[in-house]
Amino acid sequence: MKKHILLLGALLTCSVIYAQSDDAKIKGLIEKTENAMGGQKAFDEINNISWNFFNARTLTWNKNTGDVRIDHRKENTVFLYNTETKTGRVLKNGVEYTQQDSLDKYLNQAYEQWVNDSYWLVMPFKLDDPGVTLTYVGKMKSESGANCDVLQMTFNEVGVTPQNKYLVYIDEKTSLVSQWDYFPSTSDAQPRFSTPWLDYKTYGNVKLSGDRGNNKITDIHVFKYLKTSVYTEFKRPSFIK
Repeated sequence: MKKHILLLGALLTCSVIYAQSDDAKIKGLIEKTENAMGGQKAFDEINNISWNFFNARTLTWNKNTGDVRIDHRKENTVFLYNTETKTGRVLKNGVEYTQQDSLDKYLNQAYEQWVNDSYWLVMPFKLDDPGVTLTYVGKMKSESGANCDVLQMTFNEVGVTPQNKYLVYIDEKTSLVSQWDYFPSTSDAQPRFSTPWLDYKTYGNVKLSGDRGNNKITDIHVFKYLKTSVYTEFKRPSFIK
C-alpha cells in the first residue's frame, strides 16, 4: 500500500509554463480535457468534496475556505487542517496533541496527505496550475490500447516532491485522462509504474475517475454545504463510513 501513496509534487493553486512551440496544442488539450469532465467552472463551483483514498483514509475538503478533514480508517486518528492558515488540530490514536512540536509534525503530514490524495483525484483540473511545466510528447497508446495525446508534466520548485515527472495520457476519443506514468526523477528514462484512470462518473456537474487499477478511490461525494463542525470537531460525520 505504502508504495502507491506517493507524494505528488504539485501545488493545487497557480501559470503553467509551456514548451514554447507546443503552446497552442497544450492549451487545446487542457481545454478539451476540462470540458470533457464538465468544465473548470463546474469544478470551481464545487464547495465541498469527500473521498476515500485507497481505503487508507477519508478526506473532506472545503475548496473555498481551505479546510481539510482527514479520517484515518484503521486507527482513531483525525487531522483537522486549514491549507491557508497552516493551522489545525490533531487527534492521534484517540489522544489530542497540543504540544507545538508534535502538532507541527502531524499538521505537516496532513498537508502532504492532502496534496497527494487530492492530486490523485482531481489532477486533470490542475494541468494549468502555476509552477507546472507541460511538454507535448506526441501520440502514444495507453496500456489499454487507446490512442492518446501525451503530455509530460514536471514541476518548477513547487509542491512536496518537485523532482517528480509524469506522463499524462489523454484519450483521443473521449478527451479524458486515461493513464499516467510516474517517474521519481525527471532524469528517469523508465517509469516506476503506470496507473489507469478509469470508471469516470458524474458528481454534481463534474466527471471524476476513481479506478486506479489495483487501488480505488471510492465514496466520492460533493456537498454544497457542510456544517463548520465537520472541519473543527473530531467526531466523525455520518457521511463517512
